[in-house]
Amino acid sequence: MNVNKEVNMGISTPIKKTTKKKITTDRVLSFLFILPSVILIAVFVYGFIGWSGYVSLSNWNSIVKDLSFAGFKNYAYLFDNFRFQADLRNTFFFTILFIGAVIVLGQLLAILIDQNIKGESLFRNIFFFPMSLSFIVTGVVWQWLLNPTTGVNIFLQKFGIKPMWYVDTTIIPAWKWGHIEFGIPVAIIALVIAATWQLTGFALAMYLAGLRAIPEDIREAARVDGATEFQLYRKVIFPLLAPITVSVIIIMAHISLKIFDLVYAMTGSGAGFVTDVPGTFMFETTFRGNYYANGSAISIIMLLSVAIFIVPYLIKNRRGDMS
Repeated sequence: MNVNKEVNMGISTPIKKTTKKKITTDRVLSFLFILPSVILIAVFVYGFIGWSGYVSLSNWNSIVKDLSFAGFKNYAYLFDNFRFQADLRNTFFFTILFIGAVIVLGQLLAILIDQNIKGESLFRNIFFFPMSLSFIVTGVVWQWLLNPTTGVNIFLQKFGIKPMWYVDTTIIPAWKWGHIEFGIPVAIIALVIAATWQLTGFALAMYLAGLRAIPEDIREAARVDGATEFQLYRKVIFPLLAPITVSVIIIMAHISLKIFDLVYAMTGSGAGFVTDVPGTFMFETTFRGNYYANGSAISIIMLLSVAIFIVPYLIKNRRGDMS
């Protein structure tokens, strides 16, 4: 009787339902399939990162293993080291010049190909081809091309131009910073040219996909409102391509901050370390000098520099997916 009255008066008591996820065969199989990958990543990625961090805080700087705690002595030594300061300078300017060149050329080529030109597929294949090569191959090829006595210099010498490319030790503009001269090493431009040649195709593919995704109605509406082609790209298309630009910057920064193979194959550390980068310094310190603690400290610094770019990007994307 009381129940009927509650129903008639429009009062309903909420019924709590407790749903428990059942352990099904599919869930068990899914877990078993990803378990090997989880174990391998835990051991060979995060495990080795942890081990490198532990070694970087030790005194293991010889063949004889010594894991006694040294604090941040190895990090202090690196930041006061002439070669590591040069590496930071080189990486800084290489990253800026490389990312800037890739973005500008990628956008320019994507805009040109987006004009429905004849032979579009041929041009796409030509620009995408360098991406199929390894940095080792790229380094060797560009070492031949930019050799001061051969390669393109044979042609340039006819006009009285004799650039030294990757053997040039000039720093412009140069001012004292720590133990080094701070400025753009001219020799680093050769590395920028080689890296840009190989990875511009990636930016081209990203921007071309973004341009093709922009509805034609938006372009026509801007033209109807009196926008010129320059204004159309500056005020409409480029802002719409901003998320792609951010992605390109993150990916290129990740590559440039940990680059090793291109530098190792093309120039090495260079005279006065003008083309040296933390990757080559870490390799020589660890595997040739047997300074394992110092080498581990370099690797941790490289990891943190990459994380500065990657982690905020991943967090932002995760929040965007959850919202």
